[in-house]
Amino acid sequence: MCLIANLFRGKTLIMENILEKVENYWDKRSEGYSEVNVEELNSYKMAVWKELINRHKPAVIGRKLKVLDIGTGPGFFAITMASCGYEVTAVDYTDAMLHKAKKNAGSYQNDIKFMQMDAHYLDFEDNTFDLIVTRNLTWNLEKPEQAYKEWHRVLAPGGRMLNFDANWYLHLYDKEKRSEYYQDRANSEKEGVNDHYIITDTKTMEEIAKNLPLSRTMRPQWDAAVLINTGFKKVMVEQEIGELVWNKEEQINYASTPMFMIFAEK
Repeated sequence: MCLIANLFRGKTLIMENILEKVENYWDKRSEGYSEVNVEELNSYKMAVWKELINRHKPAVIGRKLKVLDIGTGPGFFAITMASCGYEVTAVDYTDAMLHKAKKNAGSYQNDIKFMQMDAHYLDFEDNTFDLIVTRNLTWNLEKPEQAYKEWHRVLAPGGRMLNFDANWYLHLYDKEKRSEYYQDRANSEKEGVNDHYIITDTKTMEEIAKNLPLSRTMRPQWDAAVLINTGFKKVMVEQEIGELVWNKEEQINYASTPMFMIFAEK
């Protein structure tokens, strides 16, 4: 019994350490990541994302759509949804990201409720939101299955979740993906574009990613199965979303990690 308890405590300490490292990493990256988001907000991308999300949102009558942006980062999705006139709540685990998001929101700041919160454990009532949007978050999570259960809980019946993500660090475990990853680096140099994996602290993130469960999991197949088991009545996957929302530089950088969209309806 003592051995089991010690093993459990050891695992808990490891996961807490990982969560702290993830938070510290994104705190440090908040400035650069915010600059990328601001560029998106001032480019054609905002309109592209708006059309894509609105195409899949649920219909509500006689009131504003209630949107939850989980892992808002510097606020791109929250600001985009607020510009549609929706009732928007945006959560993030890191204070630095929320500070950037509030600043980036500008005239929409009062239309968005920003809250510091853990994506695994949301401080909302059941059946609160019509739409959940999230981007590049799930791969960061230490307990993604638990997070999906929480997201399902806070969605209203008929509510929908749109999750945009990729197999960002599968190359750490898959030999073929590793080869493709190196080819992306070579293509970035050949095409004369910024290599996004060189201008960021890749080494630190790789060390963190090695201890995150979805780094070694083929997605979105895993997600679809888990979401069905969680209780979502409809789950659909759309591959190659990056062809719609990424510019040429991003498509070259991330050719081996195509962005997918997971649509799930409660």
